[in-house]
Amino acid sequence: MMTSSHHSRRMRVIVVATLTASLGACASADQLSRIGQAPPLSPITSPTSMPGYQPVSLPMPAPEPAVFNSNSLWRAGSRAFFKDQRAARVGDILTVEILVTDRAVFDNKTARSRTAGEKLGAAGAAGNAITGMLDESIVDGAVLGDLSSNTTTAGAGSVNRKEELRTRVAAVVTQVLPNGNLVIEGRQEIRVNYEVRDLIVAGVVRPEDISAGNIIDSSKIAEARISYGGRGQISDVQQPRYGQQILEAILPF
Repeated sequence: MMTSSHHSRRMRVIVVATLTASLGACASADQLSRIGQAPPLSPITSPTSMPGYQPVSLPMPAPEPAVFNSNSLWRAGSRAFFKDQRAARVGDILTVEILVTDRAVFDNKTARSRTAGEKLGAAGAAGNAITGMLDESIVDGAVLGDLSSNTTTAGAGSVNRKEELRTRVAAVVTQVLPNGNLVIEGRQEIRVNYEVRDLIVAGVVRPEDISAGNIIDSSKIAEARISYGGRGQISDVQQPRYGQQILEAILPF
């Protein structure tokens, strides 16, 4: 007779198998529909209309009233006498120069060893008396107790990582914060044969850090979010199948 626990376990297995088969069928149907075709490019849309977009809210300093000088050709807030071509308003475009050269090398080793011993005995007449009172199979000579311990711990770990990314991407100003800082976001897709490379950059920049050529370095982007990846036939082969991912997530061993 099947118990309730066995029944529930069997039902979970059936549900997992059904979900795995459904996902596998959907993935297979999607792959079959793309046979002989290159991965499609995403349509050009406003970053603010993308799913998951949220306006940035950061602590702002106290607002300062604008001061206008009468009979003056100088515009308040202008960086030059003539029109500034650098990005400053929502919808303006600037170039982000991405330069990531990270390297980390760690080599840690830990070793610990401890040895302790305790021995208790009685000699002379007291030792003979005690030995006579106890069984000789229990007491060896006049030694009443012998305790010892030995502990050894050893650990080793190493990290050797090196990352380098050099590229440029155009970004759009999506928001102007009250203190004048700009929220930017840029996306770039390049398709080579049957593989699409995706590049995403987002963050907050200061107008003062934008160069005269309307270029800003990625190291000057606050709250920077940089994503570099791809999708296509090569990426599909490098990823484990959906069934394997589900089993790895739910199996306890």
